[in-house]
This record gives sequence, C-alpha cells and structure tokens, in this order.
Amino acid sequence: MIRYAKRLEDVVSAWSHISVYSHRFGGTGFLFGSAEVDARQGFFSEIEFRSVASNLPGDLADFSPFGYLTGWRKGEMRSLRWQDIEEDVVRLRSENSKNGEARCVTLSGELVELIERRRKARPVKTRTGTFLADLVFHHKGEPILDFRKAWATATRLAGVPGRLFHDLRRTAVRNMIRAGVPERVAMQISGHKTRSMLDRYNIVNEKDLREALEKTQTYLTAAAEEQRKRHSAEIRTVQ
Repeated sequence: MIRYAKRLEDVVSAWSHISVYSHRFGGTGFLFGSAEVDARQGFFSEIEFRSVASNLPGDLADFSPFGYLTGWRKGEMRSLRWQDIEEDVVRLRSENSKNGEARCVTLSGELVELIERRRKARPVKTRTGTFLADLVFHHKGEPILDFRKAWATATRLAGVPGRLFHDLRRTAVRNMIRAGVPERVAMQISGHKTRSMLDRYNIVNEKDLREALEKTQTYLTAAAEEQRKRHSAEIRTVQ
C-alpha cells in the first residue's frame, strides 16, 4: 500500500496543471487546494468559468476560453500555428494530438471573435523591430508554458480554488453532450478515442439526479392516474 501510495503521489506531483495540492489516502479522492476532486466534481459552471477567465492575464485570456469551448488539451492548444488555420477551420496536426489522430474544429460564435483577437495580438514588438508570432497562443512570441501561479490566483479570486485547467476539458465535453451534440461528434472535437473515456466526463451531478427522480415521479403519477381512469371506465362498462 505504501509503495502504491508513493507511486500515486509521484504521478500527482508530475501533473503540470496542479497549482497547490495536499493529498490524503483512504478517502474518495485527493484534495487540491481546498477542493476535493472526485467523480462528483471537476467541472465549471458558465458563471464560474467566466469569473476565472476575467482574472487571468492577457496571454491566457483567450487560451482558456478555447479550451473551455473545444475541450482540447493544453499541449494541443499550445501547438497551434497560424498555418493550421484555414478560413474558418482550425486543424490539429496528428503529431501534436495526444491520441495521434489529426482533427479540427470550425469557427463560429465566440471562437470567431477569439481567433480575431489572436490575429490582432500576432505582432510582437522587440527592441529591434516587430515580427509576427507563428503561434496562435503565445507570450511575447514564445510558447505559453508554466502558468500554474496565474491559474491558482484566478481560481482563488473567482471563489473556486483548486480547480484544474484540465477541468475545462471535462466541462466542454459535458456541455456539448447536454447541448444535444451527438456523442460521436463531441468525441471528434475533444479527441476522445473511446466511449469509456468520454463517460468519465459526462458525469451526472446532484441536479441531474434530482431532475431524474422528479421526472420519474411525474411519470408514475401520470401512469397511476391513467390506470385509475381506465379502471373506472371498465367499471362503468360492466354496470
């Protein structure tokens, strides 16, 4: 058990998206900051995400919404170059995809505005002049690397300390499914290869369970009423 716990701790410490964490074993999950991450958590509501995004520095102000809307991984977004965008299509190369398969998203709504902001942010001024950044998401022309401190500050100010950047991926998938997007399409956008991995993110919450029970009770009440009416009609027929 100790050996297993040590290996698990090593894995946790290696995750680049974890800002501050404390761990415990024997429970339902880990404590990241002050929030317990288990099967019931790890998602952002629309209001929570927008609050976090408003507290992020300029370099991340577009990076995080792209992840929130598409479910793409950090490394995949970091790899995007302007040559990967053709008209209204953003293409992820296979060599930059975690699952090894190329995929794409089409630009619409908020994503159109986001890419236009990135286009305006492409020129980078230096002491010797100005050049155009090759990367879509960048920090002064360089790749966006470690932003754990900025993310931790933004989540704390938004009142959701301990939330992970990877939670944007979970949230994006669940939002797509609940919006009525076919699972096959959602998997193509987010890059999930198997249904089992997708199911991990489409987790029901307490509201879902409450609505499920309410719908069930409504159905049972209606069924009982229908059965009562049918029974009364049969009695009248016999009489």
